[in-house]
Amino acid sequence: MRTESRIREFDWAMLVPVLLLCAIGVLQIASATRGGNLDGLQWKQLEWIAMGLVGMVVLSRIDYHAVLEQAPALYIGALLLLISVLLLGHAKFGARRWLSLGSFNLQVSELAKLVIIIVLARYLSELRTERLTLLDLAKIGVLTGFPTLLILLQPDLGTALVVVALVAVGMFLAGLEWKHAVAILALAALLLPAAWHVLKPYQKQRLTAFFRPEETSQTSGYQTQQSKIAVGSGGIRGKGFGQGSQNQLGFVPVRWADFILAGLAEEQGFIGVLVVLLLYLGLLLRLTGTARLAGDRAGMYLVMGVAAVIGVHVVVNSAMVIGYMPVTGIPLPLMSHGGSSIVFVFLALGLVMNVRLRRFVN
Repeated sequence: MRTESRIREFDWAMLVPVLLLCAIGVLQIASATRGGNLDGLQWKQLEWIAMGLVGMVVLSRIDYHAVLEQAPALYIGALLLLISVLLLGHAKFGARRWLSLGSFNLQVSELAKLVIIIVLARYLSELRTERLTLLDLAKIGVLTGFPTLLILLQPDLGTALVVVALVAVGMFLAGLEWKHAVAILALAALLLPAAWHVLKPYQKQRLTAFFRPEETSQTSGYQTQQSKIAVGSGGIRGKGFGQGSQNQLGFVPVRWADFILAGLAEEQGFIGVLVVLLLYLGLLLRLTGTARLAGDRAGMYLVMGVAAVIGVHVVVNSAMVIGYMPVTGIPLPLMSHGGSSIVFVFLALGLVMNVRLRRFVN
């Protein structure tokens, strides 16, 4: 009975869309890589999903208040790991973002996102005011600025922007005043010209390709151009599993990871993409529902932080594959190939389940 009781305690309304998205992702990875040198990559994805599920269950059983109490130690640990990446990290595609742990390459910035969610939730929940002061904003800026800067130095602009969005959602929920929001946006606008000069050459090329896609379709804009062709050729119903020419012939770049949605659109069409987006919508609605039921402010901030990260990933990745946003390397949660990303999402969902299980305990 005890085992049955624990099974019933699981938030199946959250888990069902999660597992369906994972299954669709595994099938699409199998289609995208079959017959090539990455054939069988879906089995590695299944291993990571299994690892993530175990982590989710374990984290759901540890009272999230105990996790929040360890926020300072987790924060210091995350900073040390991010520094280690810059000094000892594994370089790939011109970036140094991974620490090699045997056969597993850990993308530390994914772990850092989870730590930032925890640290921000603890700080905001301890505030005893309904409106953030300038001092509060400055403290939040310093607290989240250090890990964001270290992520930018890897360089990983995409993840850094996700962190910025996460912090923005947290500040809005905590009572960010409009005059402060306008001031922050104005300051960001003033810093944009300076930011251009610190971007890496490939990052500048991606932005140029976004604003001038026709001129760069054979160079830096090739990825987006091929992705748009794949999406358009899928039509309403798609060409069928394993039948997408752009996908099967390798025209769509990293079609098993960042551009997995383009491959899905070609083979399953508009209907397949709509199903996936509805599953994400169902997941996000469940997360926001859990946030409303949270027993305290800390739980609410934790869940909304997770929802913000997942939501930003889905929106940015979806917009990227159809050319509405620059290529940033942000994966599609639960579907894109990648161990660090998969494990991060499941651990984050473990925190969400943790909050839901303890919604009647203050």
